[in-house]
Amino acid sequence: MTKDKKKDKKGLIPNQLPKTKTGITGLDQITGGGIPAGRPTLVCGQAGCGKTLLSLEFIVRGALEFNEPGVFMAFEEKSEELALNVASLGFDLHQLQKDKKLKLDYVHIDRSEIEETGEYDLDGLFIRLDYAINSIGAKRVVLDTIENLFGGLSNQGILRAELRRLFQWLKDKGVTTIITGEQGDGPTLTRQGLEEYVSDCVILLDHRVINQISTRRLRIIKYRGSIHGTNEYPFLIDEDGISVLPITSLLLEKDVSTDRISSGIPALNKMLGGKGFFHGSSVLVSGTAGTGKTSIAACFINDACDHKKRCLYFAFEEPPKQIIRNMRSIGMNLQKHVDSGLLEFHAARPTLHGLEQHLVAMHKTIKKFKPEIIVLDPITNLITVGSVSEVKSMLIRLVDFLQEEQITVMFTALSLNTGINEQTDEGISSLVDAWLLVRDIESNGERNRGLYVMKSRGMKHSNQVREFIINDNGIDLVDVYLGPDGILTGSAREAQKLHEQTGQVLRNNALGLKDREVNRKRKVLEAKIASLQTEFESVEDELNKVYIEEELVKKVTEDNRKELLRLRSEGRAGGDNTKK
Repeated sequence: MTKDKKKDKKGLIPNQLPKTKTGITGLDQITGGGIPAGRPTLVCGQAGCGKTLLSLEFIVRGALEFNEPGVFMAFEEKSEELALNVASLGFDLHQLQKDKKLKLDYVHIDRSEIEETGEYDLDGLFIRLDYAINSIGAKRVVLDTIENLFGGLSNQGILRAELRRLFQWLKDKGVTTIITGEQGDGPTLTRQGLEEYVSDCVILLDHRVINQISTRRLRIIKYRGSIHGTNEYPFLIDEDGISVLPITSLLLEKDVSTDRISSGIPALNKMLGGKGFFHGSSVLVSGTAGTGKTSIAACFINDACDHKKRCLYFAFEEPPKQIIRNMRSIGMNLQKHVDSGLLEFHAARPTLHGLEQHLVAMHKTIKKFKPEIIVLDPITNLITVGSVSEVKSMLIRLVDFLQEEQITVMFTALSLNTGINEQTDEGISSLVDAWLLVRDIESNGERNRGLYVMKSRGMKHSNQVREFIINDNGIDLVDVYLGPDGILTGSAREAQKLHEQTGQVLRNNALGLKDREVNRKRKVLEAKIASLQTEFESVEDELNKVYIEEELVKKVTEDNRKELLRLRSEGRAGGDNTKK
């Protein structure tokens, strides 16, 4: 990477070509700051491509935004005609002339008179132009169109000499000039083929029609002494003038956010780590027709508006009133967000513009409304105005722009019912940060929906399929039911649940019978145990009785023996006394 160059007090980089800002949206970005200051710039193109409007807007923007008065010298349209043509754009040329910020001058040139005299020079033009410049102190000049000056000349030598003299005179005068020219028929950009060589900057405008769709494009052919964009850039002419969109982004250096934003569906948030999508990310919702893609997008928008976020909804299939009506059936009132100014719909058929003009229009609307959330529903309809590769290129540019602006975008896309094929028609599934796939699950004579999180970069997410249910209260996701034969949804799931509930009741009843039988057997066993205990106690008592009797006999016998011994002892003693 190169180091930043230091700027002087005027904000210019030393040794860099001085530039004059045009004030035209996007053009100054493409040219790296504007057209060369104090030098002539050639704007060429075929009829109807916008040459006069671009040059006139250059003069008006200079007077209004940069305090640089300008002279517009026309050779084709009168001043009144010019003022009337641009009034619809909000440009009041009469007031600018009263304020001495603009000088409109119409020069009538009769080509037949030029052919009759045979001599022709621009001294009269120089005098008239010099007076107009000095009268208001003009810094900008437009000559529209240069072919009218030389249309009657056949002498190429005189023509080339006068062209060079004109360009040099403008340089010496130090005014920033735009000269318009009509596109040539041959290999040259202009009819004369010389203006493009003597101009310091050449801008080519193109108005092409492909498949009945018209698109205007702008390209910088050359720019002496300056780096500039070299690609073709679409531009749009509307009520605000010309808008050019620099659409090519080569460097992937966008900032990213770790903040999360709810999907509007609590169960889906749980599948996305419990928090939802990353702020500033891109989300694709794809599925076959009728799977609920628009409903998911509406939930996303509705929840964002409930949290006071500004949202834009670009609809390419349904009108806004139809979307609002349909969402009421599932419990969402989008009209209140439209009334509050938080939600804005922009609905148009894709065939209204070419792809690039759609991109320019969206770019301009986004810049004006400054939303945080955007929905494009569905992007697959854009294929009607371009090939798959063109649609992909356009969406890449849109995603780059939205990432630059840190805007969260949700695309919906129609997938063909091709079984296993999960690639969407527009082929941008690899570009988005999160991809939700809603798929039909057909079984038991029913059509139900299943939602998958195909990918969600940078966060933990569920790898399980959830049954996608739309009812009067909105959208819900429930865990799919795994039956003996696989995944069950809808009535098959309910039937399986009833079957299992019935089986549970039967099992509970069987367990009750078994419990009662066990209790009976327990009681019989306990009775037997009690009987045996009684019998044991009886036997024990008998044994104890015998033992006690034996002990008693022993005791009585012992007592008798002792008594006999005593008696004997007493008898012997008595006999001895008698004898004496």
